[in-house]
Amino acid sequence: MLALFIKILLAHIIGDFMLQPVRWVKDKEAKKHKSKFLYWHILIHLCALILVLQFNFKYWLGVFIIIITHYIIDLTKLHLKKRINSRLLFGLDQLAHILVIALVIKLYIPYQFNLDFLFETKTLLFITSLFCITTVSSVIMKTIISKWDLKDDNNEDTSLKNAGAYIGILERLFVFAFIVTHHWEGIGFLIAAKSVFRFGDLSKAKDRKLTEYILIGTLLSFGLAILFGLGYESILKLI
Repeated sequence: MLALFIKILLAHIIGDFMLQPVRWVKDKEAKKHKSKFLYWHILIHLCALILVLQFNFKYWLGVFIIIITHYIIDLTKLHLKKRINSRLLFGLDQLAHILVIALVIKLYIPYQFNLDFLFETKTLLFITSLFCITTVSSVIMKTIISKWDLKDDNNEDTSLKNAGAYIGILERLFVFAFIVTHHWEGIGFLIAAKSVFRFGDLSKAKDRKLTEYILIGTLLSFGLAILFGLGYESILKLI
């Protein structure tokens, strides 16, 4: 089952990412079903599938289903382009393709979905820890440092929207991963890397309050990540 999934997934990656130039994408978005590149794109998928499946005729029905549904999914995506957020649309598009691949594999290799593992204590602990690392930590930090809100109207246009929040979430996830995998040196590297990137902003600003604000935020972020990471490790040993 895994071998077949990897083969079909490889064909999907080749067709959807590696052999789809930007020019084709723009032409499809402009002309939709009238774009010749839409059909070239489908043809490439067909060739990739036939190749990775080693010209095995027993998979003809699966290949047919994947190609037809791929065309329908892509055409639907093109018509929804201006109505739905591009990031959400991309995610839904890829999810639909993966679901089709899973259903096709089921045609040849029957399998059952067992979701019991989602409700195991270890899994629930891991999910809870991820929520604590991301959402809960963000709320805690926002509450603590809200009294020192340093909004600089001159710099609002030069900063990406919500970039600070996303950076904080990513760095806490990295810290959590380093703790879980017992690579504490990675945390030191992460702190050093962030310090290097922040040094330029702080040296230009020459603002003591801003420096203190960033330092408090950084220490809080890393501190919470370490706290939840160690908490996860400690509770995991008790299970």
